[in-house]
Amino acid sequence: MPPPDQEAWPELKLSEWLVTRYTLHLWLQIVGKVRLIQTPWINHSWHATFYVTSRGLTTSPIPHGNREFQIDLDLIEHRLAITASDGRAGGFLLAPQTVAAFYHRLMDELRLLDLPVRIVARPNEVTEAIPFARDEVHRDYDPEAVNRFWRMLVQAERVMLQFRSRFLGKCSPIHLFWGGMDLAVTRFSGRSAPPHPGGVPNLPDRVTREAYSHEVSSCGFWAGSPPVDYPAFYSYAYPEPPGRVSPRRPSAQPAPSIARISANSSSLTHACASRLLRKRRYSSSFSQPTRQPRAWGNGIASPWSGLPPLEG
Repeated sequence: MPPPDQEAWPELKLSEWLVTRYTLHLWLQIVGKVRLIQTPWINHSWHATFYVTSRGLTTSPIPHGNREFQIDLDLIEHRLAITASDGRAGGFLLAPQTVAAFYHRLMDELRLLDLPVRIVARPNEVTEAIPFARDEVHRDYDPEAVNRFWRMLVQAERVMLQFRSRFLGKCSPIHLFWGGMDLAVTRFSGRSAPPHPGGVPNLPDRVTREAYSHEVSSCGFWAGSPPVDYPAFYSYAYPEPPGRVSPRRPSAQPAPSIARISANSSSLTHACASRLLRKRRYSSSFSQPTRQPRAWGNGIASPWSGLPPLEG
């Protein structure tokens, strides 16, 4: 039997579930767009995200006329469930099927519950944006790999809850963005930011500019995507503050503290996080710069405040 911490922090190599990851990503975009189109806009697209639950992911309640409904993805039993405020319910099993089949099935289930929804039926933030109704390419679904992915999110959220709790200013929920399929939490200084250059594949620049309309310090977790072939924590700021340390590659030493990849971001590898968790402590250094920028002053707690020990 694997050690308890290995069970809590399962391994998931990108190569082991890459085709499933592509399919799940597109399924989440379809469900996320249902929430997006039905929910009043909340700054930085906070109205469109998923939340981690004790069994998978949820949209949380979505308004529809004088009713509400929510869509839950149970990633233990592998079932999509739609529940409405009038007691009606629907859903179907999560199993290998094309993106087109998933899309039509979800729209049909919503119509059967008198919850018709019309979404912009093509993916965002991917280079190959095949319309959902015509995507017969992506069809793989490995339930064991998806379950491991969700268990990673459960542990990452536990870490990020500690990190979020130390900030007194405006801060996002801990939520999963279906565009990049990453779990994120974002802190705001309260100051406006220069217009973002945009350029995200298949995403209107106006959406990106609204998301980064104010100074942010964001950190999160994602399970990897080419060319990053491993799960990692990341951290970045927009705009890049003065004094930010230069990115560097993870150390191979047994007890690393900071691991950084790519410009404007940093990452703590999944294996490193697991080792730190086993020591009953978690370093927040993956999201802390060498020097706190003055832009985060005015009595607001630093977004890089230290963390208390993580228990459990």
